[in-house]
Amino acid sequence: MVDYKHPRPALTVDIVLFKKMRGDPHVLLIKRAQRPYRGDFALPGGFVDIHEPLKAAAERELMEETGIHSVKLKQIKAFGKPGRDPRGRTISIAYGAFLPSEFDMDLRAASDAQDAGWHPLSDLPTLAFDHAEIIRTAFQALGNQEED
Repeated sequence: MVDYKHPRPALTVDIVLFKKMRGDPHVLLIKRAQRPYRGDFALPGGFVDIHEPLKAAAERELMEETGIHSVKLKQIKAFGKPGRDPRGRTISIAYGAFLPSEFDMDLRAASDAQDAGWHPLSDLPTLAFDHAEIIRTAFQALGNQEED
């Protein structure tokens, strides 16, 4: 092992899925089953495995926590403000998609999620980490456009 003096932050992915329901944009959230923020709402996501490509990590975490798969994800932005995660220095790469209104895949909370559901953007619960900022940024980046 090479002696390396620089700290190594953790790397995570967060997935922001939007869809319109009854004409209003909604976002997919999970309820966290683990600390920190156990019982709070958050975006699906988690740590990137050491030999895992970023997009593959996003697809895996989405599937593990919600049961959703085969969604075309777009990389949105990196979030790395110090203190964003109480477990330590953590950089997160956000991926997102605006799904068609008719998208209807059964949600199945699993892994470290105890629940998963769609929430209106106009009435979001208090969110863990910096996920409110990630949602705002993703909504702007995706342009409120449904997938074709």
